[in-house]
Amino acid sequence: MRRRVKTLLAAIAVAVPIAVPMSATAEESEDSYAVPGLEKPVSMTVDKWGVPHISASSTGDLFQAQGFSAARDRLFQMDTWRRSGLGKLSEVLGKSYVEQDRASRLFLYRGDMDREWAGYGPEAKEAATRFAAGVNAYVDWLEKNPDAMPEEFRKLGYQPARWKPQDVVRIRTHGLVSNLTKEVGRAKLMCLGGPDAGRYLSKLEPKHKPRVPDGLDLCSLPDDVLDTYNLATADVAFENGRMRKEPEDVRALREATSGSNAWAVAPQRTATGRPILAGDPHRVNHAVPANRYITHLSAPGLNIIGAGEPWNPGVSMGHNGNIAFGLTNLAADQSDLYVYDLKPGDPTKYRYRGRWVPMRTVQEDIPVAGGDAQTSSLSFTKHGPVIKVDRAKNKAYAVRTVWTQPGTSAYLGSLNFQKAKSFGAFTKAMRKWGAPGSNLVYSDRKGDIGWVPGALAPKRAGKGYDGLLPVPGDGRYEWTGFRNSGDFPREHNPKAGFVSSANEYNFPRGSRPTGYEWSERYRKDRIDEVLSQQSDTSIKDTTRLQNDVKSLAATEVLPYLKRLESSDPTARKALEVLRGYDGVASKDSAGAVLFETWITNALFPAWAEAMLPKEAAQHLTQGNFIQDFRVIADSFAEPEEWFGKGGAQARDKLILDTLPAAYEEVSGYLGADPGQWSWGAAQIHLFQHPLGGPNVGPTPMDGTYHTVRRSTYLPSIFPRIQIVGATFKMALDVGSWDNSRAINAPGQSGDERSPHYADLAGKWGAGEYFPLLYSESAIAKNARTTITLNPA
Repeated sequence: MRRRVKTLLAAIAVAVPIAVPMSATAEESEDSYAVPGLEKPVSMTVDKWGVPHISASSTGDLFQAQGFSAARDRLFQMDTWRRSGLGKLSEVLGKSYVEQDRASRLFLYRGDMDREWAGYGPEAKEAATRFAAGVNAYVDWLEKNPDAMPEEFRKLGYQPARWKPQDVVRIRTHGLVSNLTKEVGRAKLMCLGGPDAGRYLSKLEPKHKPRVPDGLDLCSLPDDVLDTYNLATADVAFENGRMRKEPEDVRALREATSGSNAWAVAPQRTATGRPILAGDPHRVNHAVPANRYITHLSAPGLNIIGAGEPWNPGVSMGHNGNIAFGLTNLAADQSDLYVYDLKPGDPTKYRYRGRWVPMRTVQEDIPVAGGDAQTSSLSFTKHGPVIKVDRAKNKAYAVRTVWTQPGTSAYLGSLNFQKAKSFGAFTKAMRKWGAPGSNLVYSDRKGDIGWVPGALAPKRAGKGYDGLLPVPGDGRYEWTGFRNSGDFPREHNPKAGFVSSANEYNFPRGSRPTGYEWSERYRKDRIDEVLSQQSDTSIKDTTRLQNDVKSLAATEVLPYLKRLESSDPTARKALEVLRGYDGVASKDSAGAVLFETWITNALFPAWAEAMLPKEAAQHLTQGNFIQDFRVIADSFAEPEEWFGKGGAQARDKLILDTLPAAYEEVSGYLGADPGQWSWGAAQIHLFQHPLGGPNVGPTPMDGTYHTVRRSTYLPSIFPRIQIVGATFKMALDVGSWDNSRAINAPGQSGDERSPHYADLAGKWGAGEYFPLLYSESAIAKNARTTITLNPA
């Protein structure tokens, strides 16, 4: 997996000052704030791990206090998210950000706001209104107490903005809509390698062969066709006070590898006779702070604790005292790229159903710090925002996503089930879940467990229209409606005694899937393997499984090496190391270093060259795609089909020919003695502050892309930098809630002056947790800061 890594990430990882994780102070403190708009005082207890436990007399006050609390810990992160999503970076950072702002504005929700609010439940508008009021109250307090202003605002020279309720829901670009990058990449691969070349990109489930839509020229897509989309959906990072462009390889990892693990174990299979629910979402996680924030919210009728994104009211993973829920990404294909013929001489009109139809164009003034506002034109077809106009070829390109539909702001659908008390109520609430596509794993105090998928899934009509390739926008390929959770299969108290999800293809045979590009099954199969062998699962077993690093990808392929012999002395050394590798990618494993280097940097490129024409192979291996190891494994298992006549011999030769390069690469990094190699020395994690410091780490890492403790890394630099993994994890003892465990790295706070900025990083790196406390007595015993929010 050699990628064109022209990124500052590697340089930053080895050159920046490293923050030493801080410990929370043992001294207790009391604070109070005057908060306009509160009806009654709100109490907030921050425990010694940085979790705020908020108690209010009404849900309105509760969500306002949540906004205040989130801003107190994460204001710069939240302000950056809001400015980036709304297209307001230029307002404070200058004219070089106008292009970014224009891209973001293209994807804002612009539909009916009444329908939008209704999509998240009857209390959503009030929740967002009061949450925004809480954020604004903290911003107001900072104006009067400038010494408390987060350092990032001082360094960049601007003030945090005030929020409007609609800001919470109109921003869409932080969500996931699956395979847009894959559509374009598949088209180019099939252009270079022929109509069957798509099979080498990823394994489709259920088994399916993409059909080229009539009228689509696979070779016509511009290389920069997704630049505007990528700019709109990129994270914001800075260098020397200026935003830097997100590297292509990190962007590819964000769309291709975001996933998660979640499972629930029924009472009859646990040590206590109570259900256990586990969850650990995987996202690009190299920033400090990370994108999950734990909160406990208590008011009459609601008592919920768990994690969500800091800019959202409520929580999306956790429990409410009656039910527990965790989520993983569901492969719901919620986006498509449309290609249009433009009217000669008039690029504002496109052909649609035999007529020239005008684009809808909106003129928006983008404020610019230190200069005049710049007017920007935003164009839209009936399918969505126009991201590219190629006047030379008289073509335009637009993106259609579910983001234009009401109720699809990421994870806010969880507001619908915050108060649910049963599986029936939970599944009914999930029918309104819009985006991103998610598997919700469920358990409750009565002993029920279950799995409920949720997504707004397009129904596609048109010959050859399966969502795997771009389509002409001339009216032949349309979305004719949507399916939702009520149309999907689900599980309730299965005979196995557990349910699990790890982003794998999990729809029963014969059911209509939400997409074709699912994750490899290695994590799912390992979870099921371990759970099926346990009859008395405990919380300790659960956290151990969340940190399990046995790679079933390795154990699937390593047997092919056992009988091989080579006259090459380096190949023999490599075979010796790998024959001693059990597939457990622990920090001290030498076999893990060699195996991972071999499959990514040696085997994959050579395999692609054996399968595809040269240009197609280069596109596959250098185009920032994540290697789908199932395809290689399938070719090893069925060599005659994939390699041709004499396929087994060709496979074995490929293995032997590629091992020396991997062995020499590792030797160059870690020395000639394999006894001194270790995976933890070759793979690290660094939490990087967006302004360059203080950073947290580096932390030696174990695990791989294929293990339950997932670690997706950049393979073409050394040491390998982990980019995707779980920073938040929870293991819930359903019904005995104080026995639950959680971790959220590097810490709850994004303020470098806070004791909770990096206090959890050490535990996270070691696979350790803290108690996720729920009862008033347990919280009181572990209180560190008591805060009272008083009506102004």
